[in-house]
Amino acid sequence: MSLIEKYSNKRKGYHPILISEGWQVAQLNYIEEQDIANIEKIDLHRHTDEVFWLQTGNVALITAEMESGKPIFHVELMLPEIVYNIPKNVWHNIAMTPGSAVVIMEKSNTHLNDFEFYGLNDRESQEMKGIVLNVFNASNLANK
Repeated sequence: MSLIEKYSNKRKGYHPILISEGWQVAQLNYIEEQDIANIEKIDLHRHTDEVFWLQTGNVALITAEMESGKPIFHVELMLPEIVYNIPKNVWHNIAMTPGSAVVIMEKSNTHLNDFEFYGLNDRESQEMKGIVLNVFNASNLANK
């Protein structure tokens, strides 16, 4: 019997890798749906915070406040060694570049029933993409 359990996920997309007594750890590896060119929605959780931890690559954390039914976007480039918490009832999503991976921690089974989606219209989608691309580009300039 080992005193240390080890978990890993190499498959594309979102996969819970540990579910235990009310909480879970999942890994989201890059998938085309999370590419900035393909993001069509934001989501929120009513009953749990959601914690994100960048493992590798370039990932932008997108949040939105609703004002008169319209999302006002905020975007931050995730950095390694920092854990990010999105409180419950906050609209969010992440934009990833190929090869990126994020660990996600939240209440167990959140991925099965505690989510609500807001579909972005074309104008909202273009606005969000512009903000994300500006954050990615600013980071690339800062790293040169």
